Amino acid sequence: MKINNSHFGEIDYDEKLIVNFNEGMIGFEKLKKFLLINNNDGLFLWLTSVEEPEIVFPLFAIDAIYDNFPHENNFEVFGIVKLDKEPENITINMKAPVYISESAKSGFQKIIDNDKYSMNYKLFKKD
Repeated sequence: MKINNSHFGEIDYDEKLIVNFNEGMIGFEKLKKFLLINNNDGLFLWLTSVEEPEIVFPLFAIDAIYDNFPHENNFEVFGIVKLDKEPENITINMKAPVYISESAKSGFQKIIDNDKYSMNYKLFKKD
């Protein structure tokens, strides 16, 4: 199967790689099927909608920042990244993480009701 978007161009994929979000993502509840793309840029994974390929969420592994972040069994936890051309303005939403189980091909997003976690966690600090 194939999808095409302006970020990656044409993407060939096997239907077995689709990660199902039964509830969709917050604000995108109608989108249920996503691909998790590793662009080999080292920092981010890209959660790309199969139904609307122009909808792409850059993700960052929260475990690289927090040791004790709330986990769910057998799910990896990611924050959605807000990109910016200035690295010091790149932020991660820790308040509404994305949980993905690649083995189960399922995922979900939830809001964490704890002021410890910010919607605008700065990934890079200015010197």
